[in-house]
Amino acid sequence: MSKRMLEIEKKVDRNKLYTLKEAIELLKEVKKTKFDETVEVHISLGIDPKQSTQTVRGAVVLPHGTGKSVKICVLAKGEKLKEAEQSGADYVGSDELIEKIAKGWTDFDVLIATPDMMKDIAKLGKILGPKGLMPNPKTGTVTSDIIKTVEEIKKGRVEFRNDSYGIVHCGVGKISFETEKLIENIHALIDALIKLKPAQTKGMYIRNIYLSTTMGPSLKINPSEFLAKK
Repeated sequence: MSKRMLEIEKKVDRNKLYTLKEAIELLKEVKKTKFDETVEVHISLGIDPKQSTQTVRGAVVLPHGTGKSVKICVLAKGEKLKEAEQSGADYVGSDELIEKIAKGWTDFDVLIATPDMMKDIAKLGKILGPKGLMPNPKTGTVTSDIIKTVEEIKKGRVEFRNDSYGIVHCGVGKISFETEKLIENIHALIDALIKLKPAQTKGMYIRNIYLSTTMGPSLKINPSEFLAKK
């Protein structure tokens, strides 16, 4: 363990359930890096990730954004292509962009498509799927309301999906954000997860919550401040 991490470990209580405020303030205190680290939330859900009916996937607009600039690509045609050109997206196109992506180009963070484009995009599954870039109605990236969707993503909409262990990982802002803004962002994410609770799940749904930064320690959060609200 490095000298930096040894110093951090002295301030971290591994047996404690932190409140969000306590955890954020501790992460701010132990920060030693020169760059603005991302604050990450990791939520263990009481689901069976092997069952497709229990997949938790969605999107939420964080009230204070992510602090990260996002490159958006929109695939559309006809009148919707004109709308896309006015949306503020970084890249807009139709068949020519599909061919470019088919050759390996993926210089964007989010891909939005209108419903009528999906049959043409299907062939890009092997390229987009592993990168998590395939448009999906559940996350709102297959849509006819292009302007609203681009606006929301630019403001700070994030997508999330449980992994093979039933854990959701999501960036919720930068450590330079005010504590209250990070708290509000995290509450927005947890609220969205609770609304998506699969009907088939039994027992405790929000099992464990951990908060960390890119280079900082992982702190266990007391879930009662979320569950009491519900």
